Amino acid sequence: MCRSTLGHAFDSARLAARLMKRERLVVRSGGRRGLFDLTGACERFVSGEGDGLLSVFVPHATAGVVVMELGAGSDTDLEAALDRLLPRDDRYRHRHGSPGHGADHVLPLLAPPSVTVPVVDGRLALGTWQSIALLDPNADNDERSVLLGFIPG
Repeated sequence: MCRSTLGHAFDSARLAARLMKRERLVVRSGGRRGLFDLTGACERFVSGEGDGLLSVFVPHATAGVVVMELGAGSDTDLEAALDRLLPRDDRYRHRHGSPGHGADHVLPLLAPPSVTVPVVDGRLALGTWQSIALLDPNADNDERSVLLGFIPG
């Protein structure tokens, strides 16, 4: 990349940072494992913003963000699948917190800590049955932060 192109890229990044709308959500799980629907909060956050991209990020080592159908048994199916893939026992080297907590630290392999969702005319471009959810398998924490960011197109 030539010097002028690199300088332009840095200028563009600085401009995007100034234009980005940000918000921090607090999700209170009550120390319960599970899926927590973020869709409504995300819809309110982008309402009236026009076209762009929504970033949803959880700054935690043992939580993830998923886009999936919620309800109709999907929640229970996901939790059961995670328990089969990542058994909650003493096989893990990471051993603090509740039994099987090491499995929680492997979760980002399956459910990353962030997703990006297109926004069209101030509305999330999700499919009919898609929702945005915090996946928190760790009952040791009763509160999680979720960072929302909107970058206009």
